[in-house]
Amino acid sequence: MPELSRFFGIIIRMFVEVAAPHHRPHFHAAYQEAKGVFALDPVECIGGDLPRTQQRLVEAWAEIHREELLQDWALLQSGKPPLKIEPLR
Repeated sequence: MPELSRFFGIIIRMFVEVAAPHHRPHFHAAYQEAKGVFALDPVECIGGDLPRTQQRLVEAWAEIHREELLQDWALLQSGKPPLKIEPLR
C-alpha cells in the first residue's frame, strides 16, 4: 500500500484492488497499533480505532489536501503510482 504522507507519528496510505475496485474514494491512516479509514467526499472517518486526537489531525490534513487525495485516488485506480502529499505541520 503506497505511503502518501507521514506526520506526528501518523502514516497515510492509499491503495487499489485491481480485481475489485472500491466504490467510495478513501485512504487509510495508522498511528502506533491503531488504524482508521477515511472517506474523501465528504472527509469523514468510516472505520477504525484511531485515538480522537489523531483522528482530528487526519481529518484536518485531509480537508487541506482533499483535491490532492482525489487526484491520487484517480491515479491509483488507473494503475499509476500516487504522488506524495505534504505532511501536516
